[in-house]
Amino acid sequence: MFTPEERARLRFDLIEYAARDSRISGAAITGSGATEQEDQWSDIDLAFGVVDAAELLSVISDWTARMYDRYLALHHLDVKSGAWIYRVFLLPSTLQVDLAFAPGAEFRALAPTFRLMSGRANEPRHAPPPQPLEIIGLGWLYALHARSCIARQKLWQAEYMISGIRDQVLALACIRHDLPAVHGRGIDQLPRGVTAQLESSLVRQLNVIELLRAFRVAMAGLLSEIQSADSELAGRLQEALTHLTESPR
Repeated sequence: MFTPEERARLRFDLIEYAARDSRISGAAITGSGATEQEDQWSDIDLAFGVVDAAELLSVISDWTARMYDRYLALHHLDVKSGAWIYRVFLLPSTLQVDLAFAPGAEFRALAPTFRLMSGRANEPRHAPPPQPLEIIGLGWLYALHARSCIARQKLWQAEYMISGIRDQVLALACIRHDLPAVHGRGIDQLPRGVTAQLESSLVRQLNVIELLRAFRVAMAGLLSEIQSADSELAGRLQEALTHLTESPR
C-alpha cells in the first residue's frame, strides 16, 4: 500500500518532468488533489496539453515507457473522451495514476477540480452532467433484459441486469439531489431514506423467486425516479414497465 507521502513525491516528479518536456503546453492537477480533498486512498490525477496534436500519440508512448521503466507500472488502460486520452496506470504499490493528454487547443478545465501547475490552458468548459432522459432509457433497457434473463433461467446475467437498473435509479436520485451522478460518486451523500428503499433490491440468492423480488423493488425505484424527473413520461411507461415484473410463464 502506498503512503500519502509517496503519492505526493511521485506527483511532484511527474509535474517536474512535464515542465522539462518541450512538447507539453500545460500541466494541471485534477481530481481530489486539485482541491486538497485527498485521503489515504486517493489516486494521482494529472492532465497535460500537447503542443502539436500530431505528436499526441508519440508523447503518450514516451510517458508510458517512463511509467514502466522508472515507476515499474504493472499495467495500463485507456479511456477516451473526445480529444482526450486518459491513460490509467497500476503501480506495484496499488497506486492508480491517471495521466490525461489532449491537444493544446483542447487543453482546458472540464470540471472545477483543475489546478494549472505550468504552461497555459484554454478557457474552462465544464462537461455537462448526464441527462435524466438518457439514464431513464438505460433503466428500462436493463429492465427488458432482466425480464428475459429471469425467464431464460440465466440467473447470473439476471442479477447483472437488476444491478444495472439499481445503478440508474441511484444516478437519477443523485441528479435530483444535485449530487455527482457519474461512477456512483454521489451515492453515499444521498439521504438515508433514498438509499434505504433500494437496499432490498440487492439479490441475496440466485433463484427465480429471489430475482423477481429484487427486480420488483428495483423497478419500483425506477418508476418513482422517472415520476420525479418527468411525470408525463412516467405515465407513458408505467403500464409497460409494471408488466415486466410479472412472473414468467
